[in-house]
Amino acid sequence: MTALIADNLSDALKKLKITATDSTADSLEGCLDCLLQALAQNNTETSEKIQKSGVLQVFASLLMPQSSCTAKVANIIAEVARNEFMRNPCVDAGLIPPLVQMLNCKDQEVLLQTGRALGNICYDSHTLQSQLINMGVIPTLVKLLGIHCQNAALTEMCLVAFGNLAELESSKEQFAYTNIAEELVKLFKKQVEHDKKEMIFEVLAPLAENDVIKLQLVEAGLVECLLEIVQKTVDSDKEDDVAELKTASDLMVLLLLGDESMQKLFEGGKGSVFQRVLSWIPSNSHQLQLAGALAIANFARNDGNCIHMVDNGIVQKLMDLLDRHVEDGNVTVQHAALSALRNLAIPVVNKAKMLSAGVAEAVLKFLRSEMPPVQFKLLGTLRMLIDAQAEAAEQLGKNAKLVERLVEWCEAKDHAGVMGESNRLLSALIRHSKSKDVIRTIVQSGGIKHLVTMATSEHVIMQNEALVALALIAALELVTAEKDLENAQLVQILYRLLSDDRSAPEIKYNSMVLVCALIGSESLQKEVQNMAFLEVVSKLRSHENKTVAQQASLTEQRLAVES
Repeated sequence: MTALIADNLSDALKKLKITATDSTADSLEGCLDCLLQALAQNNTETSEKIQKSGVLQVFASLLMPQSSCTAKVANIIAEVARNEFMRNPCVDAGLIPPLVQMLNCKDQEVLLQTGRALGNICYDSHTLQSQLINMGVIPTLVKLLGIHCQNAALTEMCLVAFGNLAELESSKEQFAYTNIAEELVKLFKKQVEHDKKEMIFEVLAPLAENDVIKLQLVEAGLVECLLEIVQKTVDSDKEDDVAELKTASDLMVLLLLGDESMQKLFEGGKGSVFQRVLSWIPSNSHQLQLAGALAIANFARNDGNCIHMVDNGIVQKLMDLLDRHVEDGNVTVQHAALSALRNLAIPVVNKAKMLSAGVAEAVLKFLRSEMPPVQFKLLGTLRMLIDAQAEAAEQLGKNAKLVERLVEWCEAKDHAGVMGESNRLLSALIRHSKSKDVIRTIVQSGGIKHLVTMATSEHVIMQNEALVALALIAALELVTAEKDLENAQLVQILYRLLSDDRSAPEIKYNSMVLVCALIGSESLQKEVQNMAFLEVVSKLRSHENKTVAQQASLTEQRLAVES
């Protein structure tokens, strides 16, 4: 900093401290200009001097709506607050409340500098940003955006502020009470430059996480803008266009995550938006294939939509898409297409239709995949498809390659989701097929021990599925499975489940049914006799659940006869 500027700065700081309250506007302007000049030359050093001089407190009193110096004062605060070490002193000097007041001013320069000052002081501080939200800046800023949309600098200031504030959960409820959706869509439609669009996208994405705002954005016509961008950019290789295509299609999928917004766009399957999204699936752009499949998975969140889509041929489109990604395919596209198929397979009436369309075979092509997200969705899709479909369950359950892979994945300790789904599918193959051949295939592949372990799962639903499958094994193929059931210590596990007061009633019931079935094996019967089962079971005769109590009486009789 030149000596002259340094001297002038010292004088200006002194003068400001003494005369701020009663000096003329002209002499104040001179001092403020001097500060701005010094800040432009060396911001850090000047900021330190301003802090030491105690002038920050003076600024609070200079921020007046009718004063001609206000814009310059706000500009100085904005410049000073670019330094992290100056942000707390600005807060301590009480600058936030008067600055927030200045947002109600009509002067565009004052508004711009005030917005900058607040933005810099609160930069990166969730605490201070929450304070601004509580002081009501959101409705004020949304109103400013509407009034001053012709002023590019002010518009940008508002967008930067929205981008910062929208990351806070508490802001979204406030935004939902304003017409932010309408203002942003209106602004978006006017933009030509990529950077400007990008800036609005950065505000839209966090806001669209809120379901109320999702619907407001749909009603304000955002979807039409997004579809237009997709159409314009889909065949372009330009970096900006590729980025815009991704952002627009991702945002489209996000809007479909809200139940109301999704249903509004589905329009009974007749909606133009739904039809356009369908056309993305056969596209040559991986990004659009991905967004299209994710959109279908989102539309497939209720039975009515799923049934309509399956009846109108969506399954073939998704299978064709998967086919394009079998060899060295795009993992995210595989995952999305499998997610869509899994959701579509939930309604009972769709299962047989999808099976006869060849979905199981299409999905099995991905058994070789080493990607846990793909494995997880593949397992979920097969499990949904075979629910109450005996023939399909038997066909898949006799497929040794599939069963061997399931047994391998039952040991995927690093991927709890894959491990859980593999266990559940093993159990489902037995429960829905009730087939001796399926049980033999699972025994030969070493699957029994996993079903026994599954009976100790922390999830009641999984425990139950395991116990029902084990009871079927004991009823249909006890001799074949006997050795494996012994080695897996099933009898000891059943004893623990029956003795544990925390076991759910259905777990106790199914455990007793299984004990009765195991007595048919000499070696397992010995194990049962060697443990105090009679004692535990007789206690359960007075269980508050009638079904459990009845089963306890039956089990007690069986055990008494066998002993």
